[in-house]
Amino acid sequence: MFEFLLIDLDDTIFDFRGQEKLALQQALRLFGIDPTEEVCHRYHLINKDHWERLERKEITREQVLVGRYGVLLQELGVNKDPVQLARTYEKCLSQGHLFLPGAVETLERLYGKYKLYIISNGTSHVQAGRLKSADIGHFFEDIFISQEVGVNKPDREFFERCIARIPGFQRENALIVGDSLSSDILGGINAGIKTCWVNAQRRPADPRIPADYEIESLAGLPALLERL
Repeated sequence: MFEFLLIDLDDTIFDFRGQEKLALQQALRLFGIDPTEEVCHRYHLINKDHWERLERKEITREQVLVGRYGVLLQELGVNKDPVQLARTYEKCLSQGHLFLPGAVETLERLYGKYKLYIISNGTSHVQAGRLKSADIGHFFEDIFISQEVGVNKPDREFFERCIARIPGFQRENALIVGDSLSSDILGGINAGIKTCWVNAQRRPADPRIPADYEIESLAGLPALLERL
């Protein structure tokens, strides 16, 4: 039924939450800030809000990458440069990777049976460093990073620009796979492509953003595809 699989990277293949926390802790320590659980949790909420505002086109990518640290530093009452903190964090984040359970094994099962593509809203140099560390680039026909594409998910134009680079692409034979309703699933709806929601947190479905299929982890994707 499907030939083209467009797969999200963070919290679909990579354990972004785990890696984000490690990189944040390292960056904060370098700035003389104690990375307590409370501080890290607050950053997570601020970061989530900024990315959601980007998806709604309320702010720019640059405002996300620096603004989230400006808010955190202001709340902590710390007089430090958010630009430098952002650069330090990105450097820490780009220097390694953490896989979600079963992710590599799943890519190995899918490789050769389907044409695989990465679709990510991440920052180019950060994702490049992590992908090099993970050594999974050979599984994919192409890798689409929104900063390089010039448009962010869930904008239809992001997917149109990706599709233009995929030989023989047919929407009816494509599936978008990702963990974010507001980015991956809504993006698929906008682009007229079927979607599969990776719902590891077992969150309730949102009737405003209906996914065509749902799995608990990427490891469940081969079995789903075999059933279809």
